[in-house]
Amino acid sequence: MLILFFWITVLIIFYAYIGYTLLLRFFVLFKKKPHNLELTTVQLPEVTLLIAAYNEKDIIDRKIKNSGELYYPKEKLRQVWVTDGSTDGSNELLQQTKDITVLHVPERNGKTSAVNRAMETIKTPFTVLCDANTILAPQSVYKLISAFNSPEVGCVAGEKRIVSRLKDKATAAGEGFYWNYESLIKKLEASFGSTLGAAGELYAIRTNLYSPPPDNTILDDFVVSLSIADRGFKINYQPGAYAVEESSFNIAEEMKRKIRIAAGSFQVLFGMPSLLNFKKHFSLSYQYLSHKVLRWLIVPFSFPLAFFLNLALVFKHQSPRIYIILLVFQLIFYFFALLGSFLKEKSIRIKILFYPFYLLMMNYCIVLGLIRYLRKNQNAAWEKAKRR
Repeated sequence: MLILFFWITVLIIFYAYIGYTLLLRFFVLFKKKPHNLELTTVQLPEVTLLIAAYNEKDIIDRKIKNSGELYYPKEKLRQVWVTDGSTDGSNELLQQTKDITVLHVPERNGKTSAVNRAMETIKTPFTVLCDANTILAPQSVYKLISAFNSPEVGCVAGEKRIVSRLKDKATAAGEGFYWNYESLIKKLEASFGSTLGAAGELYAIRTNLYSPPPDNTILDDFVVSLSIADRGFKINYQPGAYAVEESSFNIAEEMKRKIRIAAGSFQVLFGMPSLLNFKKHFSLSYQYLSHKVLRWLIVPFSFPLAFFLNLALVFKHQSPRIYIILLVFQLIFYFFALLGSFLKEKSIRIKILFYPFYLLMMNYCIVLGLIRYLRKNQNAAWEKAKRR
């Protein structure tokens, strides 16, 4: 029985991080890859770029400049900023800019409430949503809209990229590696059928498919995109449309962000049970279970279980040599995680030293996020993590 439990924990960890990706690679070999539309200026639909900002006065000029440089007909691209609760003069600064609609109320009820209020004003057939602190690639809007290559596509997720430097600290190295890995999975999922959710840094939707999440929703982007998929529409993925963002300022700030995301993930897991309805949409439910549910509920507890079960098997009389080898590999992994912890505030070139530490830190944050969710003490309005 000890051996069975050990191999179950090992296989869960392997499948969640490697096996699922390999299976997707295998599945997409037999899928015909859809082509994005090549739209002329006349064919391009009207689009609203919706930017949510809270006390982002310091980066507004850079964001406005970036938005003005987007490759999309100016007469077809409307720009709406929503700054609910901002107290740093963001809305006054924005109101000085021509051709921008500014929506502002003094009450701060969180991003979801602000986006819900803004979406009620949008009349264009497509809406592109992004954060104020991200810089978009010039062709992002065009590529997102071109990826609506079928009436079945209700949402298109863009790619999130973390600024990478020759020498990075644990936060930047780990977050950058994580998002490169997530981008690969999203690309494979889109080829398989539908990407599993979109990140709020950049995504687009058919405006008429927007279903307002409750104002206390923590991960509005994830809920909005998944609710579209839950209704039978596909989420496409467009890596050519990407948003560039700085990494968190340090590990403490990154943990604050990860814990909040984890709490929001459990809010989705327990609040949208239909996503695990295999009779309704087998592929989506399979992806959701493999990509999210296992990582949220099972994997964080599988790491310590695998280690202690391995120890028990090694000290068991006449234990096969394979368990000694596996324990050595685990000890090496945890040694590098410990080393990464000591070096986390150092800027180094050998970024691989940080990956085991970041992986364990991320799973630790998931456990803390579960506790926070169960205690119901995560507010939808929160102090954003400081970035470099």
